[in-house]
Amino acid sequence: MIELTIRDDVAHVVLNAPDKLNALDETALAELDAAYQAAEAAGVRALVLRGEGRAFCAGRDIAGVDPRSDDVMGFLGGLVTPLLTRMSAFPAPTFAVAHGACLGVGLGLLIATDVVYVADTAKIGSPFANLGATLDSGGHALFVERLGAHRTLDLIYSGRLMSGAEAVSAGLFSQVFPADLVQSSTEEAAVRAATGATQAFLASKELVRALRDDRLGLWESVAAENRAQAALCATADYREGFAAFQEKRRPVFTGRD
Repeated sequence: MIELTIRDDVAHVVLNAPDKLNALDETALAELDAAYQAAEAAGVRALVLRGEGRAFCAGRDIAGVDPRSDDVMGFLGGLVTPLLTRMSAFPAPTFAVAHGACLGVGLGLLIATDVVYVADTAKIGSPFANLGATLDSGGHALFVERLGAHRTLDLIYSGRLMSGAEAVSAGLFSQVFPADLVQSSTEEAAVRAATGATQAFLASKELVRALRDDRLGLWESVAAENRAQAALCATADYREGFAAFQEKRRPVFTGRD
């Protein structure tokens, strides 16, 4: 179900089970984790995640799940959370193509990705009221941070799904595109990132993580930026960037330390 190809330093990870809207079971989660491990081992400089068919990912595949014996903690805590953590920490810029249903675990995959480009036809929210279940995989944190408590609970209680344009307007994700352009636009952005100063990107990725997760204050953030900039001085790309500026040419970055 999970496909990995690598072209020009960009890993392309594809959820390929369109008949079930790319819903994920235990096997698919393990395959997705392995794909990210393989992409990291290959030393790619960017990664694109997308889904085949009408949807990005409709969440967990519950077709064969018996709620009386379901090991929810084993699935979410033992499989989903470690995968999302790995995805978030991936050592290169990551991009996702969000189209159609982006729900539950599928929403979590987007939350764990650096940059999400969204089709105008995307459907994002919490449709779990009819299941007697709750939003998971980081959805509460994303919605409360970006939408506030009242709008979050309105979405949860009503089961209403946001369009791609509404989600981007609310600050959930990066940019919205027509459905027929979102994949190519995302892949173009990943290719550009793969030719950039990877170590500088990773420094910013860590600063953003610390601001989000550790809640750094302004001056703590400034100090962290200073340390990151000082560390980048020792990289080949830092020297190349300055040389290219001084020589009035385009820089050629290698992404190496």
